Amino acid sequence: MKKLFKKLEDIYAAAAFAEAGEFDTAREIVRDRKSADKHLRKRADKDQRPRVNAN
Repeated sequence: MKKLFKKLEDIYAAAAFAEAGEFDTAREIVRDRKSADKHLRKRADKDQRPRVNAN
């Protein structure tokens, strides 16, 4: 749930900067968020254990 709120916070912050004409700052916020998400996905894939079927 914390991840969802952080993602929303970043989206709203980027939107606020874009509305104020600070497009570079908005892009930077979105770019940082995407790289953080990518890092978390890689880590989650790495941490998963192989599944074993009981069949």
